[in-house]
Amino acid sequence: MNQEWVVEMAFALSTMQLTSTAFDHGGMIPQKHSGEGENISPELHWTHVPEGTRSFAVVCHDPDAPRIEAGQYGVVHWVLYNIPATATHMPEGVKDYTVGRTRRGEDGYFGPMPPPGHGAHHYYFMIFALNEEMDLPPGLTLWQLLEQIESHVTGMSRLIGAYERTE
Repeated sequence: MNQEWVVEMAFALSTMQLTSTAFDHGGMIPQKHSGEGENISPELHWTHVPEGTRSFAVVCHDPDAPRIEAGQYGVVHWVLYNIPATATHMPEGVKDYTVGRTRRGEDGYFGPMPPPGHGAHHYYFMIFALNEEMDLPPGLTLWQLLEQIESHVTGMSRLIGAYERTE
Protein backbone atom coordinates (compact mmCIF):
# COMPACT_ATOMS: atom_id res chain seq x y z
CA MET A 1 0.00 0.00 0.00
CA ASN A 2 1.44 3.42 -0.83
CA GLN A 3 1.08 6.97 0.43
CA GLU A 4 -2.17 7.40 -1.53
CA TRP A 5 -4.00 4.94 0.75
CA VAL A 6 -6.91 7.26 1.54
CA VAL A 7 -7.63 7.76 -2.15
CA GLU A 8 -7.19 4.09 -3.06
CA MET A 9 -9.32 2.61 -0.29
CA ALA A 10 -12.76 1.53 -1.40
CA PHE A 11 -14.73 3.41 1.25
CA ALA A 12 -15.77 6.90 2.19
CA LEU A 13 -16.88 8.85 5.21
CA SER A 14 -20.34 7.88 6.42
CA THR A 15 -22.94 9.27 8.79
CA MET A 16 -21.13 7.60 11.69
CA GLN A 17 -19.85 10.22 14.15
CA LEU A 18 -16.67 9.96 16.23
CA THR A 19 -16.28 12.31 19.20
CA SER A 20 -14.17 12.69 22.32
CA THR A 21 -14.70 14.23 25.72
CA ALA A 22 -11.02 15.26 25.66
CA PHE A 23 -11.09 17.59 22.63
CA ASP A 24 -13.39 18.91 19.92
CA HIS A 25 -12.99 18.24 16.21
CA GLY A 26 -10.25 20.64 15.07
CA GLY A 27 -9.34 21.45 18.68
CA MET A 28 -6.15 21.00 20.63
CA ILE A 29 -5.44 17.60 22.16
CA PRO A 30 -4.66 17.99 25.89
CA GLN A 31 -1.06 17.36 26.94
CA LYS A 32 -2.32 14.49 29.10
CA HIS A 33 -2.86 12.48 25.90
CA SER A 34 0.55 13.34 24.41
CA GLY A 35 4.01 11.82 24.63
CA GLU A 36 4.91 14.80 26.85
CA GLY A 37 2.09 14.02 29.28
CA GLU A 38 0.62 10.81 30.61
CA ASN A 39 0.62 9.28 27.10
CA ILE A 40 -2.83 7.74 27.51
CA SER A 41 -5.41 7.43 24.77
CA PRO A 42 -8.37 9.83 24.89
CA GLU A 43 -11.91 8.68 25.55
CA LEU A 44 -13.77 8.12 22.27
CA HIS A 45 -17.49 7.77 21.49
CA TRP A 46 -19.25 6.86 18.25
CA THR A 47 -22.83 7.05 17.06
CA HIS A 48 -24.88 6.46 13.89
CA VAL A 49 -23.22 3.11 13.23
CA PRO A 50 -24.05 1.57 9.84
CA GLU A 51 -26.55 -1.28 9.89
CA GLY A 52 -24.88 -4.69 9.74
CA THR A 53 -21.72 -3.61 11.61
CA ARG A 54 -20.03 -6.64 13.22
CA SER A 55 -16.82 -5.01 14.52
CA PHE A 56 -14.69 -1.84 14.56
CA ALA A 57 -11.09 -0.74 14.17
CA VAL A 58 -9.58 2.53 15.41
CA VAL A 59 -6.36 4.21 14.32
CA CYS A 60 -4.54 7.48 14.90
CA HIS A 61 -2.23 8.86 12.21
CA ASP A 62 -0.18 12.07 11.95
CA PRO A 63 0.13 12.94 8.25
CA ASP A 64 2.03 16.14 9.11
CA ALA A 65 5.07 14.21 10.32
CA PRO A 66 8.01 14.74 7.96
CA ARG A 67 8.58 11.06 7.28
CA ILE A 68 8.26 8.98 4.14
CA GLU A 69 9.60 5.45 4.20
CA ALA A 70 8.87 2.49 1.95
CA GLY A 71 5.92 4.29 0.36
CA GLN A 72 4.34 5.13 3.72
CA TYR A 73 4.11 8.63 5.11
CA GLY A 74 3.58 10.31 8.45
CA VAL A 75 3.62 8.65 11.84
CA VAL A 76 1.17 6.04 13.11
CA HIS A 77 0.27 6.62 16.76
CA TRP A 78 -2.35 3.95 17.41
CA VAL A 79 -3.76 0.82 15.82
CA LEU A 80 -6.58 -0.95 17.68
CA TYR A 81 -8.95 -3.58 16.25
CA ASN A 82 -11.16 -6.60 16.90
CA ILE A 83 -13.50 -4.20 18.71
CA PRO A 84 -16.96 -5.80 18.98
CA ALA A 85 -20.04 -4.26 17.37
CA THR A 86 -21.60 -3.86 20.82
CA ALA A 87 -19.02 -1.20 21.74
CA THR A 88 -20.09 2.43 21.46
CA HIS A 89 -17.14 4.03 23.21
CA MET A 90 -13.66 3.46 24.56
CA PRO A 91 -12.63 4.80 27.94
CA GLU A 92 -9.54 6.91 28.38
CA GLY A 93 -6.45 4.68 28.45
CA VAL A 94 -8.35 1.69 27.04
CA LYS A 95 -6.49 -1.61 27.46
CA ASP A 96 -9.04 -3.87 25.77
CA TYR A 97 -9.10 -5.23 22.24
CA THR A 98 -6.22 -6.14 19.94
CA VAL A 99 -3.37 -3.69 19.57
CA GLY A 100 -1.25 -3.09 16.52
CA ARG A 101 2.17 -1.60 15.94
CA THR A 102 2.94 2.14 15.99
CA ARG A 103 5.60 3.84 13.91
CA ARG A 104 7.95 3.45 16.86
CA GLY A 105 7.66 -0.32 16.46
CA GLU A 106 5.73 -0.65 19.71
CA ASP A 107 2.25 -1.91 20.42
CA GLY A 108 -0.40 0.32 21.96
CA TYR A 109 -1.05 4.04 22.05
CA PHE A 110 1.79 6.49 21.37
CA GLY A 111 0.55 10.03 22.01
CA PRO A 112 1.24 13.12 19.90
CA MET A 113 4.79 14.45 20.08
CA PRO A 114 5.84 16.40 16.99
CA PRO A 115 9.48 17.45 16.64
CA PRO A 116 10.42 20.52 18.71
CA GLY A 117 9.83 23.75 16.79
CA HIS A 118 7.84 21.95 14.09
CA GLY A 119 4.56 23.66 14.94
CA ALA A 120 1.18 22.03 15.41
CA HIS A 121 0.54 18.65 13.83
CA HIS A 122 -2.90 17.22 13.07
CA TYR A 123 -3.83 13.83 14.42
CA TYR A 124 -6.50 11.85 12.59
CA PHE A 125 -8.38 9.51 14.91
CA MET A 126 -10.37 7.25 12.60
CA ILE A 127 -12.94 4.57 13.27
CA PHE A 128 -13.90 1.95 10.72
CA ALA A 129 -17.17 -0.01 10.89
CA LEU A 130 -16.71 -3.51 9.50
CA ASN A 131 -19.28 -6.01 8.23
CA GLU A 132 -17.38 -8.96 9.75
CA GLU A 133 -15.76 -9.98 13.00
CA MET A 134 -12.23 -10.09 11.68
CA ASP A 135 -10.30 -11.89 14.48
CA LEU A 136 -7.03 -10.36 13.27
CA PRO A 137 -3.71 -11.20 14.97
CA PRO A 138 -1.97 -8.69 17.25
CA GLY A 139 0.85 -6.49 16.00
CA LEU A 140 -0.51 -5.37 12.61
CA THR A 141 0.75 -2.06 11.27
CA LEU A 142 -1.74 0.51 10.03
CA TRP A 143 -0.97 -0.45 6.45
CA GLN A 144 -1.43 -4.18 7.14
CA LEU A 145 -4.70 -3.48 8.94
CA LEU A 146 -6.03 -1.41 6.04
CA GLU A 147 -5.18 -4.18 3.58
CA GLN A 148 -7.10 -6.69 5.74
CA ILE A 149 -10.21 -4.59 6.34
CA GLU A 150 -10.60 -2.71 3.05
CA SER A 151 -13.28 -4.93 1.57
CA HIS A 152 -15.18 -5.08 4.89
CA VAL A 153 -15.52 -1.36 5.65
CA THR A 154 -19.14 -0.17 5.62
CA GLY A 155 -18.50 3.23 7.15
CA MET A 156 -15.92 5.41 8.78
CA SER A 157 -15.59 8.63 10.68
CA ARG A 158 -12.68 10.74 11.78
CA LEU A 159 -11.95 13.14 14.58
CA ILE A 160 -9.04 15.49 13.98
CA GLY A 161 -7.14 17.07 16.84
CA ALA A 162 -4.01 19.19 16.87
CA TYR A 163 -1.00 19.16 19.16
CA GLU A 164 2.08 21.37 19.36
CA ARG A 165 5.05 20.41 21.44
CA THR A 166 5.75 22.67 24.39
CA GLU A 167 9.56 22.40 24.27
